Amino acid sequence: MKKVLALVLALALLCTCLAACGDGGSSSSTPASSTASKAEESSKADESASTASGEKMKIGILAPAVTHGWVAGVAYYAEARCKELSDTVEYRLLTSSNAEEMTNQIDELKTWGAQAVVAFPQWEGMEDPIKSLIDEGIPVVNFDIVIDVDGVYHVAGDNKDMGTQSAQYIVDKIGTTGKVVVLEVPSSGSVSELRKAGFEEKMKEIAPDMELLTYSTQFTREDGLKDFADILQANSQIDAVFSMDDETSIGVLQAIAEAKRTDVKVVTGGGGCQEYFGMMPENEEIWIQSALYSPNMVMDAVDMAVSLLKGESVDKEKIIPTTVVDRDNCADFLDETSPY
Repeated sequence: MKKVLALVLALALLCTCLAACGDGGSSSSTPASSTASKAEESSKADESASTASGEKMKIGILAPAVTHGWVAGVAYYAEARCKELSDTVEYRLLTSSNAEEMTNQIDELKTWGAQAVVAFPQWEGMEDPIKSLIDEGIPVVNFDIVIDVDGVYHVAGDNKDMGTQSAQYIVDKIGTTGKVVVLEVPSSGSVSELRKAGFEEKMKEIAPDMELLTYSTQFTREDGLKDFADILQANSQIDAVFSMDDETSIGVLQAIAEAKRTDVKVVTGGGGCQEYFGMMPENEEIWIQSALYSPNMVMDAVDMAVSLLKGESVDKEKIIPTTVVDRDNCADFLDETSPY
C-alpha cells in the first residue's frame, strides 16, 4: 500500500513539472505572426485612443492677400473645406502681401504646431521657406503655382492645356490667319508661362501664319482696361485676344466697348468668374470664352493634406483637366453661391 501511495505521489509530481515546463516553452516560442498581430492590435488601440482623445490634424493654409476675385475664391473654398472636416481638422488660414510676410507666417505655423501646410506661394523667393517645412517633416501641398522644391506635392489646373484650348478656340472662330493679341502676366510665374507656351505651341501647329502680338498686363480688370485701351490705340485691326484671366478679360471687353471697336471677334479668359459667365450670352458680336480654372479645386489640396497625415498613398501631383465655357454652355456653370 505504501508503495502504491509513493507511486501515485511520484506521478502527480511529474505531471506538475511537465505542466510548468509546458507553460514556459509556450511563452518563449510564440510564432512571429502572433507577435505581429498583438503589435497591430496595440497600434489600433493607440490610434483609437488618440481619436477618442479629440486630437485633430493641424493644417495651415497660406494664401496671398485678396487683390483679385479668384484669389478670394481660393481662400474661401480652402476654409470651407476645412470647416467641413472640422471633426478631424483644426486649421489656421493666413494671407500675405509679399514673400517676406508669407515667410514669417511659415514660422508662425511651425510655432502653432502645423502638421501639414497647403501653400499658394504667389511670391518669388519662397523656395527656401517652403523647403524648411519639408526639412522639419511637415508635408507641403503646393497649390496652383509650380515651385521648384523637392518633396512638394502639387494640385493645379492644367495651365498649359488652357493655352492649347484657347488657341484652338480662336482658330475655330476666326480661321488660320489674322492678328491676335497675347496678354501675358509675367508676375504670375509658371501660370502665365505655361498658358502662353500651350497657346503658342498649338497656334504654331494649326495656324502658323497667325500674327501674334504680345503685351504684358495683370490679372485684374483695372489693368485689363487700362492696358488694352493703349493696345487698341496702337493697333487699328485686332481679330482676337488671348487673355489668360476672366477679370483681365472683363477689362478688355470694357476697353473694346468704350473704343467702339467692332473688329475684335474673340476674347478668351481663364478662371471661373460668375460675372464673366453672365456676359457671354449678352454679347453676340464677340465670342467670349473662358478656360475654366475654378478656385474650388483648392479643396483637393486640403484633401491631399489630410490623406498625407492619415498615412495614405498620395500621388505627387494632381492636375485638373480644362473645361471650355462660352455662350453655348455657360448656363451650366452659373452658381449663385460662388464668391467669385
